[in-house]
Amino acid sequence: MYDQIYVARRRLLLRAGAVVSLGLITGCTTSNLLSPDGGTGSDQTDSTLGHVNALRKGRGLSNLTGDRAASVAAMHQAARMASAGKMRHNIGWRDSFYDRMKGQGVALPAAENIAVGQDDAESAYEAWFNSPKHLENMLGNYRGLGVAVAQNSASGNRPYWAMVLCS
Repeated sequence: MYDQIYVARRRLLLRAGAVVSLGLITGCTTSNLLSPDGGTGSDQTDSTLGHVNALRKGRGLSNLTGDRAASVAAMHQAARMASAGKMRHNIGWRDSFYDRMKGQGVALPAAENIAVGQDDAESAYEAWFNSPKHLENMLGNYRGLGVAVAQNSASGNRPYWAMVLCS
């Protein structure tokens, strides 16, 4: 009798585990990766690409193209910063730029520019242009680009910007 109860409970737990796993998988596949949790955001790649390509053309460099994985990674980073209320590349003690990019399918090597407070894509681009390290990234040996902005009420709805450049 004890064996039958044990087997019945084990089967029930296995079925419940399968249902929960299926629910988690389904939830992951239907989420919109360009919509930040707990805030608002938008893909600003098209609004920024012309500025970056004009800069690159003036220096004899090839044009970049919009890259979906880079856009998703940029939205993820902008939303993380907006949620935390911090303009930082790494948020949390185990955070790693390399792991984030690799985990989001961004072609490596890659670079990331961040900013906070700019009202539009042109202003964010100007801030990056006027920063030597960010300018160096925009002139780097990359092929793809993604740019996003996110706001979150947790950080006073300030706009947090992220640009991801990828190979």
